Amino acid sequence: MISTNSQFGCGNIEVVRADGAATDTCPETFELRIVPDPYCESDKRAHFMWFYFRVSGVQGQQLRMRIVNAGEASYPRAWNGYQACASYDRKHWFRIAASFDAKTGVLEITHKPLRGAIFVAYFAPYGYEQHVDLIAEMQTHPQVTLHTLGQTVDGHDLDLLRIGEPAPGRPNIWIVARQHPGESMAEWFAEGLLRRLIDRHDALARRLQQTACFWVVPNMNPDGSWRGHLRVNAAGANLNREWQEPSMERSPEVFLVRELMDRVGVDFFADIHGDEELPYNFISGCEGIPSWSPKLESLLMTFSEAFKRASPDFQTVHGYGRTPPGRANLKIAGSQIGERFKCLSFTLEMPFKDTIDVPDPAQGWCPERALRFGATFLQPLSEVLQQLR
Repeated sequence: MISTNSQFGCGNIEVVRADGAATDTCPETFELRIVPDPYCESDKRAHFMWFYFRVSGVQGQQLRMRIVNAGEASYPRAWNGYQACASYDRKHWFRIAASFDAKTGVLEITHKPLRGAIFVAYFAPYGYEQHVDLIAEMQTHPQVTLHTLGQTVDGHDLDLLRIGEPAPGRPNIWIVARQHPGESMAEWFAEGLLRRLIDRHDALARRLQQTACFWVVPNMNPDGSWRGHLRVNAAGANLNREWQEPSMERSPEVFLVRELMDRVGVDFFADIHGDEELPYNFISGCEGIPSWSPKLESLLMTFSEAFKRASPDFQTVHGYGRTPPGRANLKIAGSQIGERFKCLSFTLEMPFKDTIDVPDPAQGWCPERALRFGATFLQPLSEVLQQLR
């Protein structure tokens, strides 16, 4: 018997209709619907795009999975050129065929599984239990200190990992990931960065620990991650629009992180995200903040050029473009922190699809690439470190 289920962490799908048995000419057809996030006041809409579900009893069956509300999703243009992610063991993720009909608004995913059950997702998930395991493992390393800043609306712990010791004259490097819970590649990136940073056999990591203090929040939105949201927390807040006036009632995640930032200081800030439409890795800077200066411009350019040398997956041609002077949205993390601390601050975006410059048809942008990309991030950081103060 074939069944579809999403009752697990990060899961999101509703079955609208399921028809008959599959044949070579008539595939097993499911009509599915993505469950929207809670309404977001700052964005004036109920976001949705993230899906993650399991279909069982399907070995050798030709499947036709039709997401009927895809045309109403947050970024419907992003379905063009998109291929869905799939896995049998939730460890190795590969791409399967998908096509979007703009007239009907239906995203159709087709596949013939080789095993009895297959997981299908918008992007390779980073589950909440996986997050808890990462935090538990990282705290066992002698150079790591775990800070539990408080609890979220749903009661999840908000965890921060500090690597290195704070000291006068030592730059404070802040990296937060996954403010938008559906952008799971951000936590894969954070894990890759953390694993390299604690590697005692890596000379660059050891030098960075000796000269800087790292403050890393691998998952800023554990509630949304657990619930299977695309963009908001349990209260319906888009955390990346809460940095100017956060509150414990609506956005405790931002409130708690910003409170600690104010106590210890920030010399470098990177906010890690994913972009639904653009098939590139790129940086969105805070050039529009009132205090933007030639020094910050030089730091951003130095970092970007060093990142290009370190990784062919990074580029500077395609992105969101520069914000005009004085026009920055200070509700956004990168702009608020850049202005608040007069420091190098930016958002790093990764693709949900693949990179055009260095494509991988079998997996697209995937956990393995995001992990390595996170590890590579230390190289350009090392080239600006001494110039931050």
